[in-house]
Amino acid sequence: MKKILAILLAALMLVAFAACGAKKGDTTTQATETAAAADSDLAYIKENGKLVVGITDYAPMDFKDDKGEWTGFDAEFATAVAEKLGVKVEFVEIDWDNKFLELKTKSIDCIWNGMTITDEVTKNTNCTKAYAKNEQVVVIAADKAASIKAVEDLKDLTFAVEKGSAGETAATDNGLKTTAVQNQTNALLEVKAGSVDACIIDSTMADTMTGEGTSYADLAKAISLTNEKYGIGCRQGSDLTDTLNKYIDEMKADGTLAKLAEKYEIALAD
Repeated sequence: MKKILAILLAALMLVAFAACGAKKGDTTTQATETAAAADSDLAYIKENGKLVVGITDYAPMDFKDDKGEWTGFDAEFATAVAEKLGVKVEFVEIDWDNKFLELKTKSIDCIWNGMTITDEVTKNTNCTKAYAKNEQVVVIAADKAASIKAVEDLKDLTFAVEKGSAGETAATDNGLKTTAVQNQTNALLEVKAGSVDACIIDSTMADTMTGEGTSYADLAKAISLTNEKYGIGCRQGSDLTDTLNKYIDEMKADGTLAKLAEKYEIALAD
């Protein structure tokens, strides 16, 4: 009888240990899953129900229509992606010079505003593949544009550039005299007002904002200083980047990006 009781007690202890082990394992698994969710930008965005996009007022990528709503190539692109994610899109106008800080502190979920892929960008973000082409171009009074044929012709001129932009970098690289302003629209305004001789802005904006039929009909593109590509900046280590890359490929394949490119006169990246 004692032998039987001993066997029964031993069996009960094994069951109890197994149960404890299972509970401990379950707790560990749950903790791991919770930690993974906390590290996932994708989960964070879906839980919030919105994709917060950092932008500046920059036609044709992001600008307000007659109703005060954000539109443009990037705005429509981001809205379509948010729909695929099953969330709303929220556009937040940021100081471009502080874009990486805004991203890091989660004031925004991504930088999506005709952002040139540079070493600085790849160092501070988990950047997507390129989706569009761009150049940094000199914009000057239309009657002077033809006289600008090389960088040497720029040395005695003054320039307005957006602070923290690829245009500012291009100016610095070429030893040009600059005044930093808040955004590219302000750079154009400085040229129009005559406070500087010229500005350096994205060709995508110059094509849309200058020349006949625009608000800057008396301004024109001169020479190009760089060849660039645009990407979307996500937080370092973010799992959002892979998802955006997938959507870039899908929207190229189904013609969505081609239609947007035609609408806003944007050259898509290869």
